Amino acid sequence: MDGLRGTLLMARIRDLPVFPVTPDPVRPGVSPDVRAVDHEIDPTGPYDGPRIGLVTLGCDKNTVDSERMMAALVGNGAQVSSRVEGAEVVIVNTCGFIQEAKEQSIETLLEACELKETGDVRAVVGVGCMVQRYKDELEDELPEVDLYMGLTDLGELVPELRRRGLLPDAESVPMMERPLRILSTATTHTSYLKISEGCDHTCAFCAIPLMRGLHRSQPVAELVAEANALGRQGVREINVVSQDTTWYGRDLRRGPMGTDAPLLTDLLRALVEGTDIPWYRLFYMYPSGITREMVDFLASQDRILPYLDMPIQHGSDRILTLMRRPERQKTIRERVSWLRDAIPELTLRTTVIVGFPGETDEDFREMLDLLEEVGFDRVGAFPYSVEEGTLAAEMDDHLDDWTKNQRLEELLAVQRAISFERNLEQVGRRMTALVDDAGAGDGAGEVQDEVHALARTPGQAVDVDGATHLVGEKAKGLEVGDMVEVEIVDALDYDLVAEVV
Repeated sequence: MDGLRGTLLMARIRDLPVFPVTPDPVRPGVSPDVRAVDHEIDPTGPYDGPRIGLVTLGCDKNTVDSERMMAALVGNGAQVSSRVEGAEVVIVNTCGFIQEAKEQSIETLLEACELKETGDVRAVVGVGCMVQRYKDELEDELPEVDLYMGLTDLGELVPELRRRGLLPDAESVPMMERPLRILSTATTHTSYLKISEGCDHTCAFCAIPLMRGLHRSQPVAELVAEANALGRQGVREINVVSQDTTWYGRDLRRGPMGTDAPLLTDLLRALVEGTDIPWYRLFYMYPSGITREMVDFLASQDRILPYLDMPIQHGSDRILTLMRRPERQKTIRERVSWLRDAIPELTLRTTVIVGFPGETDEDFREMLDLLEEVGFDRVGAFPYSVEEGTLAAEMDDHLDDWTKNQRLEELLAVQRAISFERNLEQVGRRMTALVDDAGAGDGAGEVQDEVHALARTPGQAVDVDGATHLVGEKAKGLEVGDMVEVEIVDALDYDLVAEVV
């Protein structure tokens, strides 16, 4: 991509909306102070509205997109659910991140089309990342899907459904009954705040910029309003997410605001000062984007948890160079040192890729050595997956699946020991825990019959980390969303056991 064509294309991508459901990141015609709507299983929206089932695949960023889509649909007269049973329209929010995700997306679309063949479903709609990238191919290969809309097309989702007679007239729902977001997670006391869209990095293995475009930050005021709306619905923990959270605001500084544009620290300060949310948790913090000012600010804030997800992707400088990552071992060590010096109780999580093209035994050993040296509390590890259109897909020396899986198992064994050691260090400590499940008997191993609730400490993120099993009489009668003081009394490989103080 070069010359005028490349410049125009980059400008077009940069100007895409932060959230694709409508050009306005919140929603035109809806006050940013309007309440969000809880959603777990039961359908939400007008009782007599057309029934729409929305299936979400992929990451937490997709979850936020789906919650906004659900809100737009309810605000236009639909009754929405995350289930397809009894739906008149099925919308599949696809994921195109890795091959397995693409296959799952296609299978889900085919299953919905089978329901249409039996007469239960009137229309099937495919949206999201995979459609953004492969729309033409999907229309050729899966013509039974009635409508495909990529991320950049979703502003037309509601009008297109209305044109097809699948939604009622525009004014069917009063303004004050149009929600901002419908919470679709099973644990509605914890939710996600997506602060930006797209990515400016050019990592060799990643297709995200091909699907979601360049980095675009959502304005601070809108994010504070959204966080407040979530808080009014009982959300106690907000997980701050994006493709690279440290990059927030850098795109705005290229615009009219210049150096007056807010950066991540400014956003976090506004969220803390402008809301009552007890817990904020930071994800996807690239090491290269972490500054000393940011570290000092995080250390000064009680409501920003001492927890940081910092993806490094590998531990060999040679592989990091091939990956086109923006940091090397020196940067990783430096940032970890800054963070742990300033925040002694910090829990550090990272993700790594095993079996990148050209990875030798020596490269793999370097990664293991770095993981053991740093001692990350949590590690998510994945075998490399070929992504069409990426630089890595065209590289030589791709590893076979057996080698990748063997290395993955070895890495996980090393990390299991580190995680257990870190958990043992927690025994005897007192801390606040957030209750996720108030059911009894959900524990693991020897403590199963004694457990009365499941919770998470500041060092445990929902879905990706372990849980804390609450035992003892004081753990009885707790409710989901309660925040309680606990003392850690035992440690498992990934989980903790605690008593309510």
